[in-house]
Amino acid sequence: MKTVRQIKGAVAYHSGMAAEESVARVYELAGRSILARRWRGTAGEVDLIAKDGAGFIFIEVKQSHSHAAAAHMVSPKQIARIFDTATEYVARAPLGMMSEMRFDVALVDGMGRVEVLENALAA
Repeated sequence: MKTVRQIKGAVAYHSGMAAEESVARVYELAGRSILARRWRGTAGEVDLIAKDGAGFIFIEVKQSHSHAAAAHMVSPKQIARIFDTATEYVARAPLGMMSEMRFDVALVDGMGRVEVLENALAA
C-alpha cells in the first residue's frame, strides 16, 4: 500500500511530465526541435533544450495553479544552476561558448495553459 507522500510524489512527477510535454509541443509547433528533455549535467538539470536556428533555447518549466504563482517559483539558485548546466551543454557544441543561447521560462497553470517568457533569465 502506498503512503500519502508516495501518492503525492507520483502525482507531482506525472503532472510535471505533462507540463513539460505541453511546453515541448508549443516549441515544436513554433518550428523548434526539442534536443533534450531533463538534460542532466554535473551542475544540475535543464527541463528542455530546443534548437533555434544555430542557437539553443534552455527552458525551465514551472507549473502551479496560476502563471503568476509558477513564475514566483523560479529562484536565484535555480537560475544559477540553469546557467551552469547550459554552459556545460554548449561546451560540447561545435561553436562552444560562442553558440547563441536564450533562457526561457515556460509557465503552466492549473488549466494546462502555457505562457512562454522568452529570454526571461537574461543576465
